[in-house]
Amino acid sequence: MGIQTGEISSRKPGEYVRENYGREQYKKSSIKWAAGAEHISHRFGEKRVLQEVNFQVEEGETFGLLGPSGAGKTTLIRILTGQLKQTSGNVYLLETDTRRLSATQRRQVGIMMDCFGLYDRLSAYRNMAFYADIYRVPKSRIREILEQTGLWEARNCAVSRLSKGMKNRLSLARALMTDARILFLDEPTSGLDPATAKEIHGILEEQHKEGKTIFLTTHNMYEAEQLCDRVTLLSNGSIVEEGSPEGICRRYNHLNRLRITLRDGRQIVLDNGKASAMAVKEYLEEDQIVAIHSTEPNLESVFIELTGKGLE
Repeated sequence: MGIQTGEISSRKPGEYVRENYGREQYKKSSIKWAAGAEHISHRFGEKRVLQEVNFQVEEGETFGLLGPSGAGKTTLIRILTGQLKQTSGNVYLLETDTRRLSATQRRQVGIMMDCFGLYDRLSAYRNMAFYADIYRVPKSRIREILEQTGLWEARNCAVSRLSKGMKNRLSLARALMTDARILFLDEPTSGLDPATAKEIHGILEEQHKEGKTIFLTTHNMYEAEQLCDRVTLLSNGSIVEEGSPEGICRRYNHLNRLRITLRDGRQIVLDNGKASAMAVKEYLEEDQIVAIHSTEPNLESVFIELTGKGLE
């Protein structure tokens, strides 16, 4: 990936630099952009939920929007997918202003949002058939997608009888129906057991290998670190950091610590650097150390450093 918003090596830790990706720069860039937000702000009455949000998503990448509940993630994804009109700013999909998207372009966008668009009384198959008619997709595609998401055996079950994990997979199947170029997934594994979440991760990794663009919202740092090429950290409606998961953590390496467990049960936390070498040497010489671990920064610790609160 080239240098993006937030990937500015000369800045200091904690100093978020927002570049102005205006309309002309967006059009002139040699990189193909699947999605972009330009100065997006939104209010519900007097409550501000998004403030001057700017980012771009490169075609073929998995882009994560990471933040706690209430940060504005769902509002932003609703704006990006045309379900909600922003108070101000511009949104682009497939290098086109969303106000000028053609019907063909709209079919190239897949959306998964908390069982969005599923009908409880219909079977899994009938749900898919309904959308196949709307999107003018051959019925043969239904079996292919249900098998891909592990739902073919449950195709005749009413949605109301499906587990949460199966409903999530059916929502994902619906998003995959049109072989979309870009997928918007809002908390796709929220509330799922680890095994089911892993299955969904596997499906998303396959889509990524096929060159699909994936826009993922999550509050799970492990999910973001595993799946995403780049992430944006969102807090109270504003972007506080952006970059690759590895790059963000490297920028905050001052959070790197040594956690030492002593024989008397005490835990000592020291900076992981030369200044701590003598103290570690003394503990070793006195045979006091039971265990020693390096605690490198992760997205959770970086988010806490920037906002004073966690992702959950």
